[in-house]
Formats: sequence, structure tokens, C-alpha cells
Amino acid sequence: MKALLISRASQLHAEIASLGAARAPLLEVCAVRASLREALDRPESASLQLLIVDASEIEPSEAALLERLGRQYPGTQLMLLADQHHPELLIRAMRAGVRDVLQLPLVQRAFHEALDRAAAAAGISTLREGKVLAFIACKGGSGATFISTNFGYALATLSAKRVLLIDLNRQFGDAALYVSDQKPAMTLSDVCAQIARVDGPFLESCVVHVTPGFGVLAAADDAAHAKEARPEHIDSILRVARQHYDYVLLDIGRQIDAVSLRALDVTDTIYPVLQLALPDIRDARRLLDIFRSLGYALDDIRLIVNRYEKGGKLRLQDLHTALGCEVVHTFPNDYVAVTDSVNQGVPVLQLSRASAAARSLVELVELVTGSRVQESRGLLERLFGRGEPND
Repeated sequence: MKALLISRASQLHAEIASLGAARAPLLEVCAVRASLREALDRPESASLQLLIVDASEIEPSEAALLERLGRQYPGTQLMLLADQHHPELLIRAMRAGVRDVLQLPLVQRAFHEALDRAAAAAGISTLREGKVLAFIACKGGSGATFISTNFGYALATLSAKRVLLIDLNRQFGDAALYVSDQKPAMTLSDVCAQIARVDGPFLESCVVHVTPGFGVLAAADDAAHAKEARPEHIDSILRVARQHYDYVLLDIGRQIDAVSLRALDVTDTIYPVLQLALPDIRDARRLLDIFRSLGYALDDIRLIVNRYEKGGKLRLQDLHTALGCEVVHTFPNDYVAVTDSVNQGVPVLQLSRASAAARSLVELVELVTGSRVQESRGLLERLFGRGEPND
């Protein structure tokens, strides 16, 4: 979808270009004009589907220019960005055909929803857009990598979804080792070094294939190579991944930097993982404060408590009171099954299907997909050969 941006703010241009690159269909800002007057005097020759007008510096006396702009680009969708509402400007905007007025600074989800409406109105068919789910550790050792990798395997296996996990823990990433003994032929750093080649088949060739429907894009073994990844690379990788996978899972690790923030900006749901202990709760509060300062919607942040045991001094209600955020799922303290899984590099659902950890993964799959997992004998045979009980 091609757009003309009318704004003097270079920072806004960069933000819109970034948000537009991380979606399907791709938003391409093909031209920029500094003012409504310049846009009228220098019409864009390319075929446009969207006009984005930054109204923060438009004077009420210039509102009539909006109507002229609408007549100059008939059939093109108009979007208005405003830091405050002027009644006269809004009336003129409606007359010009503006259907979406968004508040500045931009909220990522609201902007993407407005782009979806503009694409639909322009008759542009949207490609498959997989969901992006991010798992982030509130504290070291919280178990976020175990949960994200094993959830990816369970989601692909139990729900027949195409799932990609991207290891964004660029200094200490070892997600692939949790579910496979294969040595990665390519890593995230290698993909970033060849970013111009990134498309669906290339991305598929770079992942460790745990199952036909579940792959892991591993982090580099050498932390020195982490500098290969830049925020704009993550935009391109996620845009392609969303078009070719039903779910894209991100193992963020603990670091909050430019690369992880760019990924989190386009994430549908963030799952902070913590244990029910005071140090974890303290770090979780700090993490949530960062998310709030970035404008992330609280409804898109859902806590997972790992190694949960009922009857402890701290309760889930205490956690909700302290953090003001909902706990959507708990993982049991299933030490033996989890340790065996991690040490062998075999998903716990495959290694110990009757364990409490495996049952908890099934529940999380049902929670995320909104559908009941039918554990038929045929499914068990696909997972575990003949489906005989463990000895």
C-alpha cells in the first residue's frame, strides 16, 4: 500500500516507515510533503492508496486545504494525525473524506488497525498475518526460554500450526538447545548479514526444524556477532515471518535495547515470566513500568508464573495487587520432568507426556488458540510413536 505523508516531522516519518514495514500488506511511504500547500502544488504522480496528514502544525485557517486535497486525490483514503482536536479542522476533515483521526503520539495498535481499514477500503487483500507473541524473563532463571520453546513445540504439534521461534537473546541465546540437538546452519546474525535476501523460502532454510511445523531461528554462538542485528533488520524479518507462519514466538531474554524494543513494538501479546518471589516481583514491576512508559496497552501484557506451588506465603492475588496486571497462566514446579527435558534437549511434551509440565503446556495452547485440544489416540501416536505409556 503506497502512501503520501504530509508532515514536517522527520521523526514521525521514521516512525511511520518503521511501523508500516512490520505489517502485511507493507506500507510504503513513497513521498513526503512538508505542508498541505506543498502537497497541492506538487501532486504525487505515483498511484496512491493512502494520504497521511500530520495536523499538529496545521492552522485552523488552512482547514479548507484538506477539502482541496481530497478532491485532488479522489478515491484515496485519508488519515489525519492530530495532537489536539480543533472542531473546525475535524469538520473540514470529514468533508474531505477523512475516516480515521488518530491521536499523536501514535499508538502502534491503533495505527495498524487504521491501516487495515484503509487497505480494506482500497480493495487491497491482506496476506496471512501471523500473531507475534513475546516471552520475556522478569529475572534471570525465571524459565522464559523453557516455556517459549516448549510452548512453540506444543502449539505446532497440538494445533497443527506453523510456528517460528526467534531467539532474540543475542548474548546468551540457547533456545534451540532446549528442543533439538541439531547444530544451526544459520543464526539470526547470519540472516541479518544477508537481510536483502530475506523472504519466506530463505527464512525457512535458516531455521532449525524441530518438527515440520516448528522451527527455531537460533541466536549466534559468539556474542560478538550480536551487533549484526539492527532494529530495521528485525522489521524485515518479522514482516516476512508473519506472512509465512501462523505464530511467531520471540524469546527476548532480559535485555531491553533498540532491537528488542523494535520487536516488542509489533508484538501482539507480551508474556513476562516470573516466579512467585519478592525479587521477581520487584523486577516485574520495573519491567511493567518500562512498558507503560512506552505506551504498551496493559491488556496486551499477560503474566505467566513459573514453578508455581499452591499454599505458599505469596498468593497470585498478592501478585495481581502488587503489579496491577493479570496472571493468565501458571506452570507447576515439575522439577524432574523439566530438568530431564532441558538436559536431553527434548520437548517435555514428547519426553514425558503425562507430566504436570506437559499438561500445563496443553492448557496454555488452549488459552492462546481459544480452542480445545483433542488428544486422540491418533495424535498421541504421531507424538510418541505407538502411544504406549512411559515405563
